[in-house]
Amino acid sequence: MGEVHLKWMREAMAMAEEALAAKEVPVGCVFVRDGKIIAKARNRTNELRNATRHAELEAIDQILADKELTPEITQYPLSTTTLYVTVEPCIMCGSALRQMGIKEVYYGCANDRFGGNGSVLGVNEELPHPVHPSYRSTGGYCREDAIMILRRFYITENTNAPVPKSKANRVLKTEILPMVSTPTGPI
Repeated sequence: MGEVHLKWMREAMAMAEEALAAKEVPVGCVFVRDGKIIAKARNRTNELRNATRHAELEAIDQILADKELTPEITQYPLSTTTLYVTVEPCIMCGSALRQMGIKEVYYGCANDRFGGNGSVLGVNEELPHPVHPSYRSTGGYCREDAIMILRRFYITENTNAPVPKSKANRVLKTEILPMVSTPTGPI
């Protein structure tokens, strides 16, 4: 793994830690253009009581609101931008990224329940689209860290859940199975 990718993934992990501290599902991301971060965000679904406020969409809103980052309206405002995110984008976010013309995505761990970049559905490139170009998505960067922060969250009580489940007897699992390769890449 390239040092540059690890540098940006560490920044995304810092946003995930911030999400965990705020009692959010710990997903963080950074958008990088021309070798610098142009936006970073974390999940805010619990805070805003809005299931669409995933880290990627929070950051996209920042980019679109900044006239220096998007000085003119274009069909693909993210065409020269790379996303680093701790967890594979979900189907909703993967679709939004494709519609925005993201250049490429690097992520930590697979999203086995809602993954939109190949784990569940490949909206990034497997599904044909008549207008929006596909984008490459590569997983496995800081994978173990991404898995462990999710586990740290999921053993705690989620007081924001509609029906909180008692997790008093849960134990943090530290064993991480190796990545599995699929025709679309590692998961």
